[in-house]
Amino acid sequence: MFSLFLVSSAVSAQAAPRYEALTLAGPGAVVSYPLMHMVQTQALSQYTDKLEFRLWQNPDQLRVLLAKNEVDYSAVPSNLSALMFNKGQTVKQLNISVWGILWLVSRDPAVKSFSDLAGKELLVPFQRDLPAVLLDTLLAKQSEPGKEAVRLRRTRDAQDAIALMLTGQGDQALLVEPTASLLLWQAEQKKVELHRGQSLEQAWAEVFPKQQALPQAGVMANVTVAHDTELNQAVERAYAESARWCSQQPQECAQMVQQYLPQFPVPAIQTAIEKTRLDSRPASEIRSQLEALYQLLAGQHPQALGGGLPAAEFYGP
Repeated sequence: MFSLFLVSSAVSAQAAPRYEALTLAGPGAVVSYPLMHMVQTQALSQYTDKLEFRLWQNPDQLRVLLAKNEVDYSAVPSNLSALMFNKGQTVKQLNISVWGILWLVSRDPAVKSFSDLAGKELLVPFQRDLPAVLLDTLLAKQSEPGKEAVRLRRTRDAQDAIALMLTGQGDQALLVEPTASLLLWQAEQKKVELHRGQSLEQAWAEVFPKQQALPQAGVMANVTVAHDTELNQAVERAYAESARWCSQQPQECAQMVQQYLPQFPVPAIQTAIEKTRLDSRPASEIRSQLEALYQLLAGQHPQALGGGLPAAEFYGP
């Protein structure tokens, strides 16, 4: 819902500005779980009486929601916010909280790392977003003369990749949590032998030793609220507190998340939380790490960034 900023003569100049409603949004991934907890605990009650969470399915849907000002804050891949900023939209990256979320799952116990994929097929349920860009960059760096290339097989979505793996029509898949944990949980129920391999972030640290940190996702402020520094700081603090709670109480967090993602069993959600590096850091404090990633993307996949490095005002809160 569009954030209608209310100015009341009864409110003193020192009081926090209030909004009729604030809408948080995100995908069904771990980066969104603290946002869900913020809604459950009404963490921004000082600023609004109506705090909501809205689930989006893909970046294209998010772009529409943002353009219509139906979302105020959203969990996003770190390149999407920079892309929007470089296209002239006044958005702000508040934090980065997810540093590891992509996992290799294989039918073959001998396939433990990305270097074991040479000549093999890998199911990939993303095409233009950040995971695809990171995978392409990693595989290009790992390629060697005379070594067979990894055969990428694009699937419609994660559910398609899961179905192919469970029916024996796929041997390896790269999945974002919690879908990796969901696949392994379903495989256990169906007595299908599958194995969790290396995370893309572990492989990245080996291949890019000077740029081991991979700031993949965090929270972005839309144009509706990007100007409100006090609110942005409050959101960043509340998100960090909720992220700590999720990390420290994975089972309780998983039970809470299932209210938003009823198709996921609690054990799979809990495993996803435990396997994800969830560490919320203000974007202004890790600007150098974000810029290192942006420079790499600008050089190899400029379309993923929409230009050069974002200006200083992009890094919030």
